[in-house]
Amino acid sequence: MNHLPFETWLLNEQPLAPEQQRGLQQHLRACDHCAALAEVNLALRAAKLAAPAPGFTARFQQRLEMQRALERRNRLVGMSALALGALGLTLWLAGPWLASFFGSPAAWIAAMANFLLSLLAMGQAIGDISSILLRILPGLIPPIAWLVTLSAVSGLGLLWAASIWRLTRLPERSVRL
Repeated sequence: MNHLPFETWLLNEQPLAPEQQRGLQQHLRACDHCAALAEVNLALRAAKLAAPAPGFTARFQQRLEMQRALERRNRLVGMSALALGALGLTLWLAGPWLASFFGSPAAWIAAMANFLLSLLAMGQAIGDISSILLRILPGLIPPIAWLVTLSAVSGLGLLWAASIWRLTRLPERSVRL
């Protein structure tokens, strides 16, 4: 049984249209869960509210400000530790390179030229391999395998989109409970 609109109507304090009121009353006669919810809701609305202890607001605001200051300090300490760790790791990884960089300009210029030439040669090799594979691959793989692969990739894409859609709607569901 779908309780959602009836639970929403019971828990909201907005007036209902006459047809909604009739539907709610009919549902309350048939559903024990919603009838119990309506009874508890009426009892809670009829209960008198207790006044807070004297100075409650000041104590709460003071405690809240202390909590916020503690959170700011913890964030600052955490970010500082993260920054120092990242800096230390960067210096550790770049240490040998920095030593040669500051040691001799000729050495780092030669190293940079060697790196760029290696990068260029690697790019050319990857381009050659890619063009050969693109010429050979369609003949090696049967059309049914391409169809299965395309179907699998499409299915995974659909599954991914449905998961994203469901995850973005999740907070709305938790509000209904």
